This record gives sequence, structure tokens and C-alpha cells, in this order.
Amino acid sequence: MTVGPGDVNSTLDEVAAAGNEAGSSLRAATGSPGDSGRKKLESRSPVQIAFARLRRDKIAMVCAVIVVLFVLMGIFAPLLAGLEGQSPTATHYDLIGNDNLPSFYTNGQHWLGITSSNGYDVFARFVYGIRPSFLIAISASIVTTVIGVVLGLLAGFLGGWVDRVIGWLTDFSLSLPILLMAIALVPVMSQYLAGSEPSQSQVQQVRIVVLMIVLVFSGWAGTCRLVRGETLALRQREFVQAARALGAPTGRVLFKEVLPNLTSIILVSITLAIPAYIGAEAGLSYLGVGLTLPTADWGLDISLAQDQMQAFPLPLLVPLIGLLIAVLCLSLLGDAISDAFNPNTRR
Repeated sequence: MTVGPGDVNSTLDEVAAAGNEAGSSLRAATGSPGDSGRKKLESRSPVQIAFARLRRDKIAMVCAVIVVLFVLMGIFAPLLAGLEGQSPTATHYDLIGNDNLPSFYTNGQHWLGITSSNGYDVFARFVYGIRPSFLIAISASIVTTVIGVVLGLLAGFLGGWVDRVIGWLTDFSLSLPILLMAIALVPVMSQYLAGSEPSQSQVQQVRIVVLMIVLVFSGWAGTCRLVRGETLALRQREFVQAARALGAPTGRVLFKEVLPNLTSIILVSITLAIPAYIGAEAGLSYLGVGLTLPTADWGLDISLAQDQMQAFPLPLLVPLIGLLIAVLCLSLLGDAISDAFNPNTRR
């Protein structure tokens, strides 16, 4: 049987038509790029993926809103206390021990009552007490993370004697009894740094700085160890080896190649350190080695109000519940961020 050129051409036309029809059906079914309503695939970085996972976490979003409210209350504490018309350091001795007033005395001037020891307004001290707790915790967390990340990078990337020296410092820091050290050092350092005749504001400023120093000294070692272990793994990766082979300086390799890959560790370290430091600062103030009167502080107010718990519980319950909610929300938010940046977890 002889096949002519016309038969071959007609057969090829039929095959092409069938292929076009099949391709159109496949694109209509799968939404391939040839379709007019195709969807563009957008590439996202691991950080963007993590934040997308975090936004879908309802508990994390609720905790984030509560934390923001606490921060706003601390920032606008003068405005909130001004609405009540009270000051956190003003005393009302005329209302203490007045037999004509109930022990739970509250009115339009004192929304949550006053303390029975010195007549401080409870609401004003609550909103002002947010300031030192969050200021010390956030500042100490940032400084701790910076020191831990830098030393961890150097120890993990350089190795040798640098790694050994930083390792010794880390072990020394972790071996110290932090609570006893804080109880011993805070009063001594505060008195030494404040001078012979300091003012009340200078004493409080020095105590805040000393508390930050103690918290930073006790917290940088954990971050350093974590960053060191991750850096040891990253320095063997191909992109780091390529940068070193091209002659990139050590500083550029550390802060341009390795550091961006530690973003998740840095964020998790900060978010988990803040609630721990808030609790630590309140605990030290409760023990009498933190801030002192007349400065408003949650831990200090809890310590002063524990004697009047049976007669009037609000001076104790208000800062205690505020501290509990703040630490709980920050801890849950830190756990959510840790899970969001961990690709092996699903919340």
C-alpha cells in the first residue's frame, strides 16, 4: 500500500488537532499557566511562611492583642491615672483607719481603692507598675540576645581557642546561683553606683540598671549555646563554603550569610526571655532587692499588700492578676512563635 504526501499531512493535522484538544481539556481541568484565569505562584521566605502560620493561630493573636494593651497602658499611664485624678506616689493618710469608711473603700476618686499601709491609689500604681517591669524585661532581653548571638557566632564559626574561652565563660555563668547573687549584688552595687547622697530618682535609676545587669549576666549563656550549635551546622553549608572560597571577609560571612539564617532563633529567644525577666524582676522586688518606694512596681506592691489581704484584697489581687496575665500571654506568644518557625510542628 502506497502512502502519499497528502495522506501523511492529513494524518499529522489530525494528530495536532487531537493534541490541542487534549491540552485545552487538561488546562481547563488543572488551571495550568495557559489558562486565562491562572494563578501566579508566589515564592515566600521561611520568615513569611512562619508569620503566616502565626497569624492563623488564634491563641497567639489573642495573646498578642493583650500584650499590646499592656504596653499601651504602660505608655499612657499618666493619661489613665489622670482620668482618675490620682498619682501613684501620692499618699492618702486621712483615709487610713477611718472608722466611717469601709475597709474596701472605693469611690469615684479611687476606682480600685487604696492601700491600707500608706494610702497609695491601687489603680494608679497598677498602670504605672507596668513601666519598670516591661522596661527592664524588654531591655534585658534585647541586650541578652545581642550578647548571646555575637558570642555564639564567634564560638561556633571560629572554633579553636575562641570557642574554648567562650565555652568557659558560658559554663561559669550557668554555674552561678543567680538568685543569691542578685540578693547580694543589687543592694551593694546600687549603693556604690548611686554615690554618697543620691536623690530618690537616682537611686531608682541605678537599681533599674543593676537589675538589668544581673538579668543579662544570668541569661546570655543559654542563647550563646543555642546559637553556637546552630552556627556549627551552618558553617558546613554550601553557601558559607562558597563565600569563604570567594575570599569574603569573616565579618561579612558571619553577619551576611550566617546571621540571617538565625532569625527564627533570635525571635524565639527574645519572646521567651521577656516573660521570664518580668517574673524575675517582680520576684526580686518582692524580696526587697529590686525597686523601692515610692516607685510603683508590681512585685513591690504585692509585697506591701500581702498583710492586708483579709481586710481588702484588691491591692494584692490587682498587680498579682496583672502579672499573671502578662507573663501567661507572653509565654503563650513565645511558644506560638517557636512553633511557627519550626517546620516540624503543626498547631
